[in-house]
Amino acid sequence: MDEVIIRKKIHELIKEYFQSYGDQGEFIPNKTKIGVGFPCYDHEEIISAVDSLLDLRLSQGTKVKRFENDFSRYIGSKYAIAVNSGSSANLLAIDALIKTGKVAPGSEVIVPAATFTTVVSPILQNGLIPVFVDVGRETYNIHPDKIKGAINEKTGLILVVHSLGCPADIEEIIEVSRESEIPVMEDCCEAHGASIGGRKVGTFGSISTYSFFVAHNMTTGEGGMILTDDEQLKKILISIREFGRLKEFDTNKPRFYYSDDKLKDYDERYIFENIGYNVRMTDISASLGIEQLKKLDSLNKVRVEISDYFTNKLRKYESFIQLPKISENYFHSFYGYVILINENAPFLRKDMVRFLEQHNIETRAFMGGNLALQPAYRNENIKIADDLKNTIKITNDAFFIGCHPHIDEIQREYVISVFDKFFECYT
Repeated sequence: MDEVIIRKKIHELIKEYFQSYGDQGEFIPNKTKIGVGFPCYDHEEIISAVDSLLDLRLSQGTKVKRFENDFSRYIGSKYAIAVNSGSSANLLAIDALIKTGKVAPGSEVIVPAATFTTVVSPILQNGLIPVFVDVGRETYNIHPDKIKGAINEKTGLILVVHSLGCPADIEEIIEVSRESEIPVMEDCCEAHGASIGGRKVGTFGSISTYSFFVAHNMTTGEGGMILTDDEQLKKILISIREFGRLKEFDTNKPRFYYSDDKLKDYDERYIFENIGYNVRMTDISASLGIEQLKKLDSLNKVRVEISDYFTNKLRKYESFIQLPKISENYFHSFYGYVILINENAPFLRKDMVRFLEQHNIETRAFMGGNLALQPAYRNENIKIADDLKNTIKITNDAFFIGCHPHIDEIQREYVISVFDKFFECYT
């Protein structure tokens, strides 16, 4: 039996196995618990990953390049550089901005106070100073007016986070950037496919980052991506992704051609131009991403449908809770469904969260809340630009539940029934 026939048989067996066990619930979440996230994949991703193994394509290779090309076209950017996580994407993006002279060493970075730790840690790891500003109460995103108030002669970068899939007011922020001549970086790690007027987030600033963690809108298990239209940034990113290696090989010369005033006729594959990292994506991860990207729009559509269902059913309780609000022409990709307890509510967030958890509905706090209060940053070189009024409110009173595509109609109805049961005591 030749290799083609064997591989075809393997594909058929994987499909049969998946469909057989999928019917019995083996590839779907535990129906007794409604989680905040769950990877949504089928036999196509498995077959793609197995093919990488059969082809002995384990590390970064042809599938990574294909995934980069596919993802850059989908988002609408010229260049994509795949890495092993969204955290690494942020680390390298900021490092590249410094190395190319677009951001001065030691400068300040304006960043939302309410976000995830891997937005802020790379700022400190690159020797820059995070400047925390408040977020909007309805969008949970950094506000343009707060950015304006925080800009000074030391400001080197504006880092915008599109929180939980909700696009920030990036068009107005870009205007602030142009007026102040300060570059913008977009963290889109939770915002795959989110857009404004049909234009994907991640295409407005100088550089943007994505995460493909297992619970995100699309996944490679672990993985990330950096996007840019800037060729200079692209070249430095490719180098520092892989040890800081020389990446501009001259294929018309013999392999041992590299020479300068210190080295002579040295192997160009072992020339290191930059202080770099090893954060490459594997071909196995990329093989998942290639198939996941094909499904992203349909997966997002289900997330929106579930979120709309929750909003329509919970709207009667808006005197007690704030539900997600979406601006006109904004596409919110709903990494999670956020709820904020209003000031006049006769209960606390912990009361609602405990009730939901007791009824097997998972919840999460709004990421790190006010990161200035987190133990990791209390003794670091950070700045707080304003009173962070909304951030404090979110820290104390916001949480989110899942809206991923594996939450079926029965589960959606169950979620609402639990909320109804909770509110019986207050209405």
